[in-house]
Amino acid sequence: MAIKTPICAFDAKTGILCPKCEARLKGGHISEIDVEASIKLTKLAEKVPELDKVSLIRAQVVDDVYLLTFAAGNLNILRANPSLHRSIDEAMGGKTMLIEAGSTDRKMLEDIFYPVRILTVNVVWLPDGSKLTKVIIPGRKTGRFPLDVELIKKVVKAVRNIDLLVEFEHTSYAKAL
Repeated sequence: MAIKTPICAFDAKTGILCPKCEARLKGGHISEIDVEASIKLTKLAEKVPELDKVSLIRAQVVDDVYLLTFAAGNLNILRANPSLHRSIDEAMGGKTMLIEAGSTDRKMLEDIFYPVRILTVNVVWLPDGSKLTKVIIPGRKTGRFPLDVELIKKVVKAVRNIDLLVEFEHTSYAKAL
């Protein structure tokens, strides 16, 4: 069994698209990023057998970060081995974020913020009729916070068209004084 990708297994191994996959690319059913990610992950799967149990649905790039969408249930396999995510980052040639296809907005946010836990997700309706999704993270923002919040906002906007506001449960009151 091999990793399932948006292109056929033979194309992913050879790096050359067959007429069927080429037609899907030209027709807009798959993107160049889907093809690139399929080839890179298939090569990685030769060294990392855990990848043979997952299915890549699609790939996107936002500000040089690869957002890889896997089939439902696949993230448990990928997160069972912490070094696997680092291997995927190296294979893709940059930072990657992993999400599951068909997930709710909250689940998608939890996937993107992983390993940071989300306390709550609220939708705030603004007077102009637009909405803002507010995520509250436990603790307080420190210099050691492992995620780039501005990058996450861009990714969420690009993927789901959600305007995101990130707050921390405990804010530093010393800065306000």
